[in-house]
Amino acid sequence: MQGKTVTIDAHQHFWRIARGDYSWMDDSVAAIRRDLLPADLAPLAAEAGVTGTVVVQAAPTLEETEFLLSLSETSPLILGVVGWLDLTGDVSVQLARLAHPRLKGIRPMLQDIPETDWILQDGVIQGLQHVAEAGLRLDALITPRHLPVIDQLARELPELPIIVDHCAKPEFSGADPGDQWRAGIAALARHPQISCKLSGLANEYGPGWSADTLRPVFDHVLACFGPDRLMWGSDWPVLDLAGSYGTWHSTARTLAAELSQSDQDALFGATARRIYALDPEGETS
Repeated sequence: MQGKTVTIDAHQHFWRIARGDYSWMDDSVAAIRRDLLPADLAPLAAEAGVTGTVVVQAAPTLEETEFLLSLSETSPLILGVVGWLDLTGDVSVQLARLAHPRLKGIRPMLQDIPETDWILQDGVIQGLQHVAEAGLRLDALITPRHLPVIDQLARELPELPIIVDHCAKPEFSGADPGDQWRAGIAALARHPQISCKLSGLANEYGPGWSADTLRPVFDHVLACFGPDRLMWGSDWPVLDLAGSYGTWHSTARTLAAELSQSDQDALFGATARRIYALDPEGETS
């Protein structure tokens, strides 16, 4: 297994609508408000050469995390799961309930919480200490308003690995993500335990996105984090609201075309494999 090149999608979702806890699925996302499961992703992943994925929670419930973990039992595509737990509750009990070799991290839906500094509460910090002690990671679903908060969190919990989803969702003005976003990303990258996902940008930019329009974001996160702390993800099927799996994958490959082969291998697989402790051979670890 050592040295084998793998392509990993570090960020995608599955859902079964009848489970009933996807409260964000209003009419604005009607195009993806249907069951979307491993069999739906498999042909898209195969065409892009993707051999494994990290599936990420899409509902703030323990039950949804258990659902994703159950999918991982039967889908060889799923190498890791980023789930959800109540960080204000008894985290140790919840972690015991969710114990599974493919649980790799947790993700509170910070973008949906009105209080920007919610995650800095004493009780939440204590919960995250348990997460770190369990060998898990925090996926940070954030927008630019949260950048100083995550900077502070990293100072308070240097032992907690943090992965910034979707490049912190830059707010584009034309093709420019703004100096405040640039400064905030640079500050986060100074913490060695923080990494970043090259994902979600098609949806954030909206109509007209392309390699050229997204290059300012790509160039900045690459310069700040380097390929060893930057990982490609599709954000499928949310991606389908703005484009297609194949188009986003090929666009990301175009953005990275001038990198060395080893750096491309890191961006499209090796970084996710290392940071999430994934096993592309399917063994539990």
